[in-house]
Amino acid sequence: MSAFTGTGALLRLALRRDRIMIPVWALVLWSLALSTVSSYAGLYDTEAERVSFIKGINANTSTLAFYGPVHGTSVGALSAWRLGTALAAMVAVMTVLLVVRHSRAEEEDGRLELVGAGVVGRRAPLTAALLAALVADALVAVLGFVALAGQGAAGALTFALGWFALGAVFAAVAAVCVQLSENARTARLLGFAVLGAAFLVRTIADASESARWLSWLSPIGWNQQLRPFDEDRLWVLALSAALVVPLVGVGYALTGRRDLGAGMLASRLGPASAGRGLRGALGLAWRLQRGMLLAWTVGLALYGAIMGGVLNGVDDLVGDSPETREIVQKMGGQQGLTDAFLTTAAGMLGSLAAVYGVQAALRLRGEEGAQRLEPLLALSLGRIRWAAGHLLIALAGVAAILLTTGLTMGVVYGLTAGDVPGKLGDALGAVLVQAPAAWVATGVAAALFGLLPRLSYAAWGVVGAFLLLGVLGPALDLSQAVLDVSPFTHTPKLPGAELTATPLVVMTAVVVVLVAAGLAGFRRRDITTS
Repeated sequence: MSAFTGTGALLRLALRRDRIMIPVWALVLWSLALSTVSSYAGLYDTEAERVSFIKGINANTSTLAFYGPVHGTSVGALSAWRLGTALAAMVAVMTVLLVVRHSRAEEEDGRLELVGAGVVGRRAPLTAALLAALVADALVAVLGFVALAGQGAAGALTFALGWFALGAVFAAVAAVCVQLSENARTARLLGFAVLGAAFLVRTIADASESARWLSWLSPIGWNQQLRPFDEDRLWVLALSAALVVPLVGVGYALTGRRDLGAGMLASRLGPASAGRGLRGALGLAWRLQRGMLLAWTVGLALYGAIMGGVLNGVDDLVGDSPETREIVQKMGGQQGLTDAFLTTAAGMLGSLAAVYGVQAALRLRGEEGAQRLEPLLALSLGRIRWAAGHLLIALAGVAAILLTTGLTMGVVYGLTAGDVPGKLGDALGAVLVQAPAAWVATGVAAALFGLLPRLSYAAWGVVGAFLLLGVLGPALDLSQAVLDVSPFTHTPKLPGAELTATPLVVMTAVVVVLVAAGLAGFRRRDITTS
């Protein structure tokens, strides 16, 4: 029997399981790309306007650090620049999640052992996981090409191939990560750590003239070096291929050297007896959740610092474009441009904190599905106490992330503006009022877990809808009734607008009801692993 026997069957199974998730990811990325092209085409319809805007971007160190330089002056080049970092990172995240889901997660849950008892080769599961991720990357690339094709077929093809190549690189990275750890959570964190390092290297390269060569050490930097709609450097794709082949080879080699269910990095043995902190439900929840909370806090604090550095130059960056000013003010309220931009950035941070809240709340479902819950409940630990510990960490974690991010944004903003106390207060207020809205997403996840456990992961669709409405809603001029679906629409538009407690109190009350309903449902239902 070949080591790849059964790959086709496993690939079909993986694609069937992800028949909803992959198209949703692809359509979200496509809609973001399409709206970006449409926005820039409407905002800067003349060469002179684009040249002026691009000149401001390439002279702003903070903007360069976050998005990189613009190459070319066409609408296509401007759109590719805007999509070349944030959305490229989303492609990488999608790819890592898919590879881990269909390899290490299957192994951790015991399903791969059952599959392996049939006619399945040793390398078939990893191969199927890689192919499933590449299918998703190909779909995303095709839709990316469609979104930008109107600006020029050659540039759109270069852009689309860049997305596919970046996805392939992180599929290969994930193929190695799943061999190192014996649990899916750590494998995902390792993959995201590599992505974070690649983003950081690219950031340093673009922020410093003397360090531009570092861009060639980052896969995200390679994506920018393709320069679609300008030079169309297709030869840069060879760098991705040169990295993918050895990484996949390492992944295959490690697959044959470890036992099923084990990782190359042996788990560290714990102490013979638990400390006081692990003798309660809250302590256990904190021990399980603290690594993820730390990663989110550091990542969003860095994002907040970058946004704080951009804020003081918003007027120069936007220039004289009335259309851009109108969109920013729609997203952030009708106050001054800088305050409106701060409100918009705070809303984005709140949406990202909501993603953490959902992820932390869904840890409940993960523990239940992995059959680690029943042994705990067989002791004196009650259901409500166990679930409440995780939900408390999720809700408090959202607040901690927003507080830390608000502090970093405010300090950097204050240093660049020469008014730390004033700008720190503005940033903290704008960010912290996002907490009740972010908690709503956590509450939805808690309610689904308790009442409809098999639909728990639909919470990702809910938080994704909130994020899309916040990013695309104002730019697409959606009706107010549609925008009101998102709780972030109802947060006070600080600074500049009046702070009203009513929406914050109402959203907090909604969260209490959702969490209570989830806990009540969990108390009455059966434990399920499917």
